[in-house]
Amino acid sequence: MGSSMPGTDHPLLSNDHASQWLGIEVLHVTDGQATIAMTLRPEMMNGFGITHGGMIFALADSAFALACNPTDGDGDTMTVAAGVDVNFLAPSRAGQRITAVATRRHEQSRSGLYDVQILTEDQGGTTVIAEFRGRSRTIPNRHTQPERSVADD
Repeated sequence: MGSSMPGTDHPLLSNDHASQWLGIEVLHVTDGQATIAMTLRPEMMNGFGITHGGMIFALADSAFALACNPTDGDGDTMTVAAGVDVNFLAPSRAGQRITAVATRRHEQSRSGLYDVQILTEDQGGTTVIAEFRGRSRTIPNRHTQPERSVADD
């Protein structure tokens, strides 16, 4: 996965094979915000010749994950999706570049609320093609926690 700006390295990206396959480029990441982009390929189109909703959702979900997880975290916790809603507003097609802009709206304790706009640009200007709202939950990272046995319960 490419990075175009300093400070776009994120520990979450090292094993994110789905985002790598999508060809996502990280443009900007700070605590609570992320901007990423990808170019739509023919294999991302559905039977109607427009972008498969799952591809748009995947881009938004990757931006959401980057905005939720701090770049300097200690790795003991991870913030994951507790639920999302997505509204598809306009079509996009192969060859277009789409951008997802994720922003934290609220955070309290282990829960957060994030909005992600998915945009494309064409001759007519910028078009919002989808709106995504994600609810997050911070949980222990089982990969960094010691193994527990039944006797520990």
